[in-house]
Amino acid sequence: MTSRRNFLAATAATAGALTAANKALAAKTSSTGFPYTEFEARIARRDFRDMTKDVLPTPSLVVDQALFEKNLKTMWDTTKANGIAIRPHVKVHKSVDVARIQLAHGGIGLTCATIAEAELMSGAGLRGVMWTKQPASKNNVARAVALSKKDPTFMFVVDDPIVFDWVEQAAAVENARLKILVSVYAGLDRQGIENGKAALELAQKVASSKRAQFEGIMAYAGISAHVKTFDKRREHSANDMAAPRETVELCKKSGLPVNIFTGGSTGTYNIDHENGLTELEVGSYVFMDTRYFVIGGKGNDTTYNDFEGAMTVLTTVDSKRHPNQVAIDYGNKAAVRTTDKVKGMPSIEVAIQGAEYGGLKWKDGDHDFKVGDRVEIYCTVLDDSTNYYDRYYVARGDQIVDVWPIMGRSGAAQR
Repeated sequence: MTSRRNFLAATAATAGALTAANKALAAKTSSTGFPYTEFEARIARRDFRDMTKDVLPTPSLVVDQALFEKNLKTMWDTTKANGIAIRPHVKVHKSVDVARIQLAHGGIGLTCATIAEAELMSGAGLRGVMWTKQPASKNNVARAVALSKKDPTFMFVVDDPIVFDWVEQAAAVENARLKILVSVYAGLDRQGIENGKAALELAQKVASSKRAQFEGIMAYAGISAHVKTFDKRREHSANDMAAPRETVELCKKSGLPVNIFTGGSTGTYNIDHENGLTELEVGSYVFMDTRYFVIGGKGNDTTYNDFEGAMTVLTTVDSKRHPNQVAIDYGNKAAVRTTDKVKGMPSIEVAIQGAEYGGLKWKDGDHDFKVGDRVEIYCTVLDDSTNYYDRYYVARGDQIVDVWPIMGRSGAAQR
């Protein structure tokens, strides 16, 4: 796994590759006080003086630091008041830098979707990492056992007795101890053993193992997160979580200690404590995406404004040859979607134009763009967009103040 230092240092190698002519052109066109040829070298040494958005390559991800910090505070203040812990999900950012900040704002650990994410976070010295997908391949079994041996705070889930047999056998060979939660069904069909007797028997199987410690129950009611209007979302969440709550009580009555009852999401962050959860796997709240903008909040049925859109895709207008539309450099390879939204311009439509191109369209008289204009766009799905980029540029207004590498992603070998 590439370290942050190596990542940043490697980018500096491109700094001397441009010709003298390119250097002269960069010096003339830059409005930030330094030529673009210095860009990567300055990032590598973390020198952001006079670096503003206008010098950034596009498309790129930009994080509004003030809104990001506001989102963190809102989540921490709300969950603290509701008496529920947060174990933030890193799949939306895949960044050690963001994870550290989340832990500093109340996180008791981290939630991961892939073993690569878990290895990255644990390898950076972050503790309390939980992997929410059972290791069903030989590769993942070996890596889960190895990480358990290396980091005694690492946890993962199972929802199948056969998979538990596999990890138990591997743990015996490696003389490792495992911390395991049982994943139960909570309305989302992709995983989770049946609640009740089946879940109890799997929990008892884990608890009786010499190689494993039963930590508790995971019930991710992912569908509830995007149900529109607060009241309907609250009702949907209660229905999806009813059976998992009964399973937790069944485990307790059978003498099993349920240290953790985890699940939840950004959409139900102020509801989940009512359903018995002890902690939340919230992730999207840090940046937000357009899927959440329309679900409605507690006091607003149409707009969800509990958290701000803190991350945008910065793009450039590349061509303007047809009325009421322009081409931008935010295309399929950068995860453009027609459901994306232009920041500050809700009437502008985002279009798909190909691998390297997207588009902006509007009605007569609404707007006008010039070639070279910069436009910021809210992405539709944070998890997907993150996987297309290498870094976040962190901005305070127009000033770039930090760069956060995006890691633990890409090829199949890492997953």
